[in-house]
Amino acid sequence: MYYAGSYVLTSDRVCKALLRFARALAEANQSDVVSVPVVAEGGGRVYAHFLVGPASEIYSVPVENSPDEPFDEDVVRDLEERTRVLHPSAPLWPDEMTDVQDLDLDLL
Repeated sequence: MYYAGSYVLTSDRVCKALLRFARALAEANQSDVVSVPVVAEGGGRVYAHFLVGPASEIYSVPVENSPDEPFDEDVVRDLEERTRVLHPSAPLWPDEMTDVQDLDLDLL
């Protein structure tokens, strides 16, 4: 995921949830700070903090032969819930990022 002229490695599902939340914030003309799991320079797992809102320029690019790590179900659940609060009648966008599996929030 690219953000503010740099990049971090996170799981596809975390990235997808963050992109959805960032879009919902932009549509609502709001900003928020989120923490997501990423791979640190030394290879360990840490949480990075992002300010996202209407002016955020975030994009993602898949990394070939990379494990879908790091992943945190609670982070994805929180981002998806915060997105639903901003857009309660919005669909789950099943036609977006179809190469990334959604987290089934009803099963958790």
